Amino acid sequence: MTATTPWPTELRLAKDRRTLTVSFEGGESHALSAEYLRVTSPSAEVQGHSPAERKTVPGKSAVQILAVEPVGNYAVRLSFDDMHSSGIYGWDYLARLGRERDRIWGEYLAELEAKGLSRDPRR
Repeated sequence: MTATTPWPTELRLAKDRRTLTVSFEGGESHALSAEYLRVTSPSAEVQGHSPAERKTVPGKSAVQILAVEPVGNYAVRLSFDDMHSSGIYGWDYLARLGRERDRIWGEYLAELEAKGLSRDPRR
């Protein structure tokens, strides 16, 4: 861990399992939807092994987080109800997802539209 790595003070999964709130030292806090976390999973399954291999994941608007498991003292593994559980979310990655949510989410929505895909799991 470097001096600039954010350190979490709390991770709270909402009762409906659709939002994970991550709070960091210094008061920074981000409420991240399960859908957003799922489609931005840092796993190789989603990110590939290069930017050209990254996948656009459709149909996850109803996804829920089943489990939040610590990975050492540097990350958590999130398990989703669609059986995806291979992403390890480091503290700095979670902070970046919160800080850059508008840009990242906007890019995701644009990718869905460009590829004719939907957030709706029934399509």
